[in-house]
Amino acid sequence: PVMPLLAGVLGKMGIYGLLRFCLPLFPAATGAYRPWVSALAVIGILYGSLAALGQRDLKRLVAYSSVAHLSLIVLGLFALTRQGVQGAVIQSVSHGIYIAALFLLVAMLEERKGTRLLEAFGGLWKAMPVLGFFLLVSVLAAVGLPGLNGFVGEFTLLVGIFLSNRALAALAALGMIFGAWYMLRAFQQVMQGEARGAEVASLPDVRGREWALLVPLVVAMLLIGLLPNLLFSRMDASVERLLESARPGPVIMLER
Repeated sequence: PVMPLLAGVLGKMGIYGLLRFCLPLFPAATGAYRPWVSALAVIGILYGSLAALGQRDLKRLVAYSSVAHLSLIVLGLFALTRQGVQGAVIQSVSHGIYIAALFLLVAMLEERKGTRLLEAFGGLWKAMPVLGFFLLVSVLAAVGLPGLNGFVGEFTLLVGIFLSNRALAALAALGMIFGAWYMLRAFQQVMQGEARGAEVASLPDVRGREWALLVPLVVAMLLIGLLPNLLFSRMDASVERLLESARPGPVIMLER
């Protein structure tokens, strides 16, 4: 499917552009527009979360959750604190992993049921326990369960945002609470409850190539969640240099 590539990789090009070009090359503009970008990021967090809460289509739900998560990354980046930038980098990597897994799992569910509407699902855990396990791990990573990659990035982001602006940190935390609500609710509707449709018992579980796609993603979620220093230790010096270059210097007026 194209969506895992778009959401997991191409969606991070904007974050890379901010890190690589915007902050170091335009520090004065970054400082001047920082409040406006932060406000837009908060709007993105809350809008994405509320839109996801109202979705009945699984793919759209995951897409709107991606909007909320990317907005959180931007908010942490423009906090201009060490923890905020570190969290933005780690969460960009983590988001690319678990959002790709979620889109893959939605595609697998659609292939089996022929629809993405939540109303058509229910009771799939008994028929597809392995797929249910992969979905559970991916959902828990997305909501920031400790031990998985989503927790490392989101916690570090919140610390960085809190050190910059407590009100923005509170709004970001509210968006994360909404995120846990709609993700866990969707998982419950899909995997638990009563089975809908006589064909549920005959639906196939995870197959050969699907194993090859999902296992590396889950391993990466666990690896980053349990050993976050693998990333932290490699970015400390770069983050310090970035923050140093992002601090606005004196304005030099050129005379004619």
